[in-house]
Amino acid sequence: MGFERKFAPDFEVIVCAPSESFRWNVHDYPHHLAKWHHHPEYELHLIQASSGEMMVGDYVGDFQAGCLVLTGPDLPHNWVSAILPGERVADRDMLIQFSAAFADKVVGLCPEFHGLGALFADAARGVEFSGATAETGRRLLREIGAASGPQRLVLFLELMTALAQKPEERRMLSRAAAGATAPSRASGKLEIAINHILENFARPIRLSQVASLCGMEASAFSRFFKKQTGHTFARYVNCSRVHAACHLLSGSDRPITDICFDVGFNNIANFNRQFVKICGRSPSAYRRDSRRIGTIARWEPVVEARI
Repeated sequence: MGFERKFAPDFEVIVCAPSESFRWNVHDYPHHLAKWHHHPEYELHLIQASSGEMMVGDYVGDFQAGCLVLTGPDLPHNWVSAILPGERVADRDMLIQFSAAFADKVVGLCPEFHGLGALFADAARGVEFSGATAETGRRLLREIGAASGPQRLVLFLELMTALAQKPEERRMLSRAAAGATAPSRASGKLEIAINHILENFARPIRLSQVASLCGMEASAFSRFFKKQTGHTFARYVNCSRVHAACHLLSGSDRPITDICFDVGFNNIANFNRQFVKICGRSPSAYRRDSRRIGTIARWEPVVEARI
């Protein structure tokens, strides 16, 4: 069995009680559900105790107690606590899971909830909350566990509203959404530019060339691209290359030097420098950490029901 097969996230089947619109759960660590996995539902996940490393999509980073993350449908995720062999962390994980259909119903319920659409869109890459947003989110998530009936739904709506109110207190984690190859487009010109980058990042890409494809002068295109994406053209190209490298590092045993050239960098020193700048660790550390956090896939899906 090759490494690609071992690294594949497990598929989790989530069964919600017939009397509930979403599922709330709490469990210890280690636990059979605490593994590298994915599912079609959104998940708001709180780590109540311990610290360690998490992997959300292609993001690998440290976490502390109180870490609150919202993941979108089919975005793989896992939290690995740094504990001693045989040690157990009681009630480490508290979470709610809800379907995309339910999320759409909430957004369309009334005009006041339309703002939740941006939050759910960001969740496609995984969102970590901080500041007052995280504090409020932790409190409401715990209150939901003790609620029932209509009050439970009211608290859910209050929770989602609180998470959506301050975009500056949330950060997207993964560089790509599950099943997506590019971010949403703001215009036809931006779509042309991003498609060209994604299709040609393994080769030299010049700003002037892409500007010409978009029918724009280089200086005007540079300002336009930065305004639309939040990145300079050069940084976006480097991010695309590093993102491709992340998939090759975690999903294959190919030498790092080969991956460097395959994704478009022309020397290993610059590749290492850009990778550390974007991912916060070296390519070799990323490969090691992603493999440690990933788990061997089961042959059968895991079903966890709370009825």
